[in-house]
Amino acid sequence: MTLSLRGMEIGLHGAAVRFGDFQAVHPTDLTIDAGEFFSILGPSGCGKTTVLRLLSGFLSPSEGAVSIGGRPMAGIAPADRPTALIFQNLALFPLMTVWENVAFGLEMRGWPKARRRARAFELLDLVALAGQGEKLPAELSGGQRQRVAIARALAVEPAVLLLDEPLSALDLKLRQHMRAELKQLQQQTGITFVYITHDQGEALTMSDRVAVMHRGRIVQVGSADTLYDRPENAFVATFVGETNRFVGTVTRSEAGLAEIATAEGRFRAQNPSDLPPGAEAVLFLRPERLRVLEAGETASNTLQGRLLRRDMEGAFSTLVIQTAQGRVKLQQVNSGIGAALDGVLRLGFAETAAVILPGGEMADD
Repeated sequence: MTLSLRGMEIGLHGAAVRFGDFQAVHPTDLTIDAGEFFSILGPSGCGKTTVLRLLSGFLSPSEGAVSIGGRPMAGIAPADRPTALIFQNLALFPLMTVWENVAFGLEMRGWPKARRRARAFELLDLVALAGQGEKLPAELSGGQRQRVAIARALAVEPAVLLLDEPLSALDLKLRQHMRAELKQLQQQTGITFVYITHDQGEALTMSDRVAVMHRGRIVQVGSADTLYDRPENAFVATFVGETNRFVGTVTRSEAGLAEIATAEGRFRAQNPSDLPPGAEAVLFLRPERLRVLEAGETASNTLQGRLLRRDMEGAFSTLVIQTAQGRVKLQQVNSGIGAALDGVLRLGFAETAAVILPGGEMADD
């Protein structure tokens, strides 16, 4: 079965939320395209669930406005919006059968039993739960209950599906499986998905675009590749993916590159903020872009250190290396040579492999 619905564009127009003196969400302008899988990523308390409540209608903006499909949502109750919401705890009715859970919204709309039952079984087939309709939710696995919640949300034919950390209660393997299923389902239906998560793996794997939130502000919006490869600030650089960092002062700036003087030496890297000489800054370098240099090999940037440990992670290993002033991590594909590394290691990275950004609050501060 296929379900073809049309997603709607979402707009935040200077939308902000205050609770007394606390600014939960600062004035925000954001457009989410119709049919897009859009994630809002950030740590606990950053305001991402508050944004979801704005879209669903359970919360009104303190200032600014929300629109869906070009229509202002001021005064439109949650039940009258073209949205459906999937909660973290799923909120299934334990004494109703699976199909009755799926059809609950249709019953509220006055559909006759035979029609809503038929629709529920169609949706259960869509989410790979054929033959499970007569069971109770307690008889299903965690992943199956998750699919029931999705089917129930789809039953009311929303243009926008809002998902509030729906996979957080599942184990790692099941979460990974459900990521693929959710992305496939979104592509099948054409609905606009807005997905709230603190898990960067979920956001980067599934989304067309991701908004990173920090302290009530959206600090960067972009594709997974953009956020990972071209972070615009220190928070995104440290929150999205793992990174090595070297604090220092810019000594030279030209042609999109800068030189930074750090405790480990001078390095050249990309300078997207066009920082001038004298600026305090941080160089960020992903572990997989730092490599061990062989005898006689050179690189644009070099440093050295001693191997402290090697952590095997399946096909990859992470090397933790003690340098003159601290520790760095290097990730490499497993090999017999890697296991035998010993003594002083020469390390190198290219100018284009790292980025120099203004200092600021970082994700693990």
